[in-house]
Amino acid sequence: MAAAAAPRGWQRGEPRALSRAVKLLQRLEEQCRDPRMVTGPPSLRDLLPRTAQLLGEVAKARREAREDPEGPGGADDFLAIYLANLEVKGRQVAELLPPRGKKDVNQDVFREGSRFRRQLAKLALIFSHMHAELSALFPAGKYCGHLYQLTKGSAHIFWRQNCGVRCVLPWAEFQSLLCACHPVEPGPTMQALRSTLDLTCNGHVSVFEFDVFTRLFQPWPTLLRNWQLLAVNHPGYMAFLTYDEVQTRLQAYRDKPGSYIFRPSCTRLGQWAIGYVSSDGSILQTIPLNKPLLQVLLKGQKDGIFLFPDGKKHNPDLTELCRVEPYQRIQVSEDSDSQTCPFCRCEIKGREAVSICQAQERPTEVRTAADGSRDNCHQEAAEQKLGPVIPSAPSLLPEDQFPQGPQDKGWLTLAPLALPRLRPPLPLPKMASVLWEVTSRPRAREEATESS
Repeated sequence: MAAAAAPRGWQRGEPRALSRAVKLLQRLEEQCRDPRMVTGPPSLRDLLPRTAQLLGEVAKARREAREDPEGPGGADDFLAIYLANLEVKGRQVAELLPPRGKKDVNQDVFREGSRFRRQLAKLALIFSHMHAELSALFPAGKYCGHLYQLTKGSAHIFWRQNCGVRCVLPWAEFQSLLCACHPVEPGPTMQALRSTLDLTCNGHVSVFEFDVFTRLFQPWPTLLRNWQLLAVNHPGYMAFLTYDEVQTRLQAYRDKPGSYIFRPSCTRLGQWAIGYVSSDGSILQTIPLNKPLLQVLLKGQKDGIFLFPDGKKHNPDLTELCRVEPYQRIQVSEDSDSQTCPFCRCEIKGREAVSICQAQERPTEVRTAADGSRDNCHQEAAEQKLGPVIPSAPSLLPEDQFPQGPQDKGWLTLAPLALPRLRPPLPLPKMASVLWEVTSRPRAREEATESS
């Protein structure tokens, strides 16, 4: 029996591309051995060997692959885009770092606050994003992009309905798909959206990058409005900033407690990291868990913690993002065929038929009269001697609204009439008026006493 064909990309020179990428990372790792290199996260000295090891695992898994069912936008296309981008970014890092054996060259890259240092920090962030993306789509080297589950249910539905099993799309195609659901004005706003979404700066959007974006700027119905208020218009937002750079930037506001900035976390993609100046002048950084950023900022503003974004006096009003619009409410109908819970997104284990109708509350006067008949002993004795009473006004309430247990002697027996059931808002005669009229008239009680 003939062996199954290898993946399409493997036949087109993918092994050589993977081998070149691994060798490039190894050369960069040697250049990063200078002790003056930044060791804080993200650290190139840690990322480069880990990425090289993961690419080796990918090469092994691709070599042993029996089939390639992904098609366009699958593993082949992703790796071709990824490896080309890795080569470009690797050469940029190599140009910034001192060549091997020439430590006196490019000294500005080690100077705090220099332009070259900032460029190297941004490239380190991009390498961090690329490693996280490759780990998510190729865990242990095996491709699973077609099975990737986005965190937010609405985002997952959008991707699978519009992109199918593809894990990566060109920016132009993704832009048209997203704008059909969330319109965006062309021009600078569209460019800003692209720079926020394209974490690896390769001109494409992967399912992993879209997952990170939708987690940062949840909820889905106001996704791009949240992005505009939090990322485009908010002075406290900082893109491509590291932990050390946040510490450096807030040093200028040590004498202004309440100053803060926020950025996407590089160690926990999809979550926010907030740096702020505390009341004693110290600089702290925190990652709020399981809460949208706008709720954290509003609570921090109320508590006096987040008052001055990037040291500025004006703190943007984010309350409009907390207003629940009608289209944001979850609606459940018998036509819903989703296999996940609309609240927790867990798999639905079973189904039960439920009928929902408006409850008809028992009139207050009826409950009051019934309670009074138990509490008043003299009134109970009088009603017992009166016997059954047929009210002058018919009762239009269904029989199942009366107590079903054994009747006390103080309860009045009402003779039901065969009348059609009516529903509010039609005016209904009050039965309580009959009870009150019988039990409260002095003449009735006197006649009952004389007859005994």
